[in-house]
Amino acid sequence: MFKILILCITMLISQFSYAQNITTSHAIALRGEPKYAADFKHWDYVNPKAPKGGYLTTATIASFDNFNRYAQRGSAAPNSTKFYDSIMVTNADEDSVYYCLVCTSVSYPDDYSWISFKLDPSARFQDGVPLTAADITFTFEKFMTQGVNQFAKTFAGVSGEIISEHEVKFILPKKDKDFMLSLVDLPIFPKHYWHDKNLADPLIEPPMGSGAYQLTDYKMGQYVIYQRNSDYWAIDHPTNVGLLNFDFERVDIYKDTTVMLEAFKKGEFDFRSESDSKLWATTYQGKNFDAAYIKREQIANDTPRAMRGFIFNTSRELFKSAKVREAIGLMFDFEWTNKKLFYSADSRSYSYLQNSAYMARGIPKGRELEILETFRAQLPNRLFTTEYNPPVSDGSGRLRKQSRQAIKLLQEAGWQLKSGKLYNRQNQAFKFEIMLWRAIDERYVIPFQKNLARIGIELSIRTIDIAQATNRLRERKYDMMIHQMGGGVHPSSSFKYYFHSKFIDSTYNSTGYTSQLTDLLIDKIMQNQQNMPELKAYGMALDRVLLWQFLVIPQWYNQYYRVAYWDKFSRPATKPKYALGFSTWWYDANKAEQLPKRNAIN
Repeated sequence: MFKILILCITMLISQFSYAQNITTSHAIALRGEPKYAADFKHWDYVNPKAPKGGYLTTATIASFDNFNRYAQRGSAAPNSTKFYDSIMVTNADEDSVYYCLVCTSVSYPDDYSWISFKLDPSARFQDGVPLTAADITFTFEKFMTQGVNQFAKTFAGVSGEIISEHEVKFILPKKDKDFMLSLVDLPIFPKHYWHDKNLADPLIEPPMGSGAYQLTDYKMGQYVIYQRNSDYWAIDHPTNVGLLNFDFERVDIYKDTTVMLEAFKKGEFDFRSESDSKLWATTYQGKNFDAAYIKREQIANDTPRAMRGFIFNTSRELFKSAKVREAIGLMFDFEWTNKKLFYSADSRSYSYLQNSAYMARGIPKGRELEILETFRAQLPNRLFTTEYNPPVSDGSGRLRKQSRQAIKLLQEAGWQLKSGKLYNRQNQAFKFEIMLWRAIDERYVIPFQKNLARIGIELSIRTIDIAQATNRLRERKYDMMIHQMGGGVHPSSSFKYYFHSKFIDSTYNSTGYTSQLTDLLIDKIMQNQQNMPELKAYGMALDRVLLWQFLVIPQWYNQYYRVAYWDKFSRPATKPKYALGFSTWWYDANKAEQLPKRNAIN
């Protein structure tokens, strides 16, 4: 009997081992196979012989008071993610494909119940201390216990295990490849530095890291200077070849866009990517452009975009009604705004998955319709009969038709016009505030404000600095703001942070909106990341459901990267598929010699 029992156990172990087919590789793709083989030398879109050197200065409208990107109060310095390497990295040519950086190989079973990494023994922190498995498990626990609550919710049930000094394993409660991949780009903290610090607290000194750049100079709230570490352990790693080309990278902080752009034209900084069509049309000119010291380019950009727009905080009682939200959206005149303020250069956004294959265009059909039919009673009838499009005006600025439609919707929602003002049944006036952190946005918000006044709504505009705005965003203390949500080549699990009830407290959920239906659709998106027909059907269904909730008043996007730069850079002939690729550029000493002396070296 004992021999039979042993034989049975042996057979079970054998069957289990057979079932656990283990993949060990240099890379993981969520879908299909990685583009780059194990012996790849560099990404296709870089120049592997790009020279190292030079001083890059950029600028931003921002504020900072600490150096901890993961702190839960305060504002971190720009580019503060540069401090840390991650276990694996992506590239700008592929979607959801990860390659080893700190690891030399990654292993996982075919049921995705665990993932392990063999670490590169040469990996070091910036002080020369070896990077080990203990640092990775420490980092994970640090995020679980002191990070934002969405991290702990996402990875509940995951446990890290040190196999050896250079091997670490994570046991996963969900047997799901997409979930497994959410661990691979974990930044790595040095345990010997962070052990007595709280991740939730701001750091007033630059932290020890593992990345290529160290912060060597700064003035709090004014500028930071990063210097490439001459002893960086991974400078010749295939994922870094042709990148990390500047010796120094400086970021200057400005409070005002006009002041910042004038500084650029004088040579105070080197490179500017411009999203504002009016500024692009009117500001990027002058003697240094005429002399060809500054180059001005438009480069085609057909990458998928997020939904950018006026965000309603639906946790406010005022915005609980979709009819109210739709009515307010009718009073934003995109056509007039685009013509008068943006030189007709922008395109209207109409999807949370703009420019992707997953936009909800037309009316629902096929599998998407089958999915939505199950929930017909919860959905507006027009979702099934009418293609969603934001309202279109004649561009005159009068909005007579839209005003009538808006007033009708507001009346249906319980509001009445009295002496030119809207009041509800409790005789409370309809008034709300929009939070801005860029004064330049006021120029198109003010006409919106005037349009709302025509139907009896009082909109107040409050422009505050970005530090205050960040704090109010964290606490959801706003009525409306300008923000963006969604996006991606494919509908991804990141939608859970924007709209899933489990993550209602996430700072990404700026609308405060959740529903059982959106929960279900997001769950299905997460479950079908490798089933492309189902992913498309559920992605389009989610996009359509969200659009007809009028959570956002869509703004616009541009079909180009618009860049201006002092002519001291060169770049590869090939642009990456999903990015501008500025990280591949390098300082060109020959070009720099042709510039006025100051601009050649700054």
